[in-house]
Amino acid sequence: MKRKLFCELSPLTYAISERKCEMVRTVKNLFEAGNFAKTRSDQKLEYSIYKHNSLIRRRLGNVDMHLQENKAVNLSLAAPKINMLLIRPGETFSFWYLVGSLSEKNGYKEGLTIFSDHPSSGIGGGMCQMTNLIHWMVLHSEMEITEHHHHDQIDLFPDFNRTIPFGTGTSIMYNYLDYRFKNTTDITYQLVIYTTDEYLCGELRANKRQEHKYHIWAENVFFSQKNGIVYRNGEVYRDKIDRRTGEHVEKKLIRKNHARVCYDTSGLEIKAV
Repeated sequence: MKRKLFCELSPLTYAISERKCEMVRTVKNLFEAGNFAKTRSDQKLEYSIYKHNSLIRRRLGNVDMHLQENKAVNLSLAAPKINMLLIRPGETFSFWYLVGSLSEKNGYKEGLTIFSDHPSSGIGGGMCQMTNLIHWMVLHSEMEITEHHHHDQIDLFPDFNRTIPFGTGTSIMYNYLDYRFKNTTDITYQLVIYTTDEYLCGELRANKRQEHKYHIWAENVFFSQKNGIVYRNGEVYRDKIDRRTGEHVEKKLIRKNHARVCYDTSGLEIKAV
């Protein structure tokens, strides 16, 4: 039998481990904060690099829609902490450095979270949707992603009006599982993030044009079954294209999916492998 980790022994040991991770990251941030992006501008930068809107109240399996309503509140509180942020050359974006702790005292409500391999709830739930949006836009830029966590190859919800490839999401946990990227270019970028009644809206802008544009797409997508378990498979690629000539510069594999499906699979077309 596999020996349990300390954090798996009980809710208390999990809480102790979580607190330890938070303290370690807090100490590290003391040495790194000088490089974090923190300056905002009242004006939008001249060039729009990429835009995307994400529906806030999505039907996700049997998830209580009340958690989605609370998520809308949580996103509306966090968005202004990032909106109009400049990421200048050499600076690193840190989601948790900007948003901070999610507490009831600060107005956050119980929203949807992911714990292990199943949906759960917690104060401030829903922040993954914001880092998903930011990550998707950053994938269309020249910047370098330096910290990115996934939900460990699990497919939690059936597709509902999916507009971006499966596997391009993020997993975060205050403050030790962060989403970070570094501006390794000579361009100053800007994040525009806000909410409406229906959408979390995002735009990545810059003070000059990029040399390249990017296209992210999936291929070889199918469901398979092994030992009674259904998996979602596929590869996600990023095409790099010269903006002026339209010449294809690079095709890069950025994610290979083999994710265990955690919902009713009776309506899926499963491929024999």
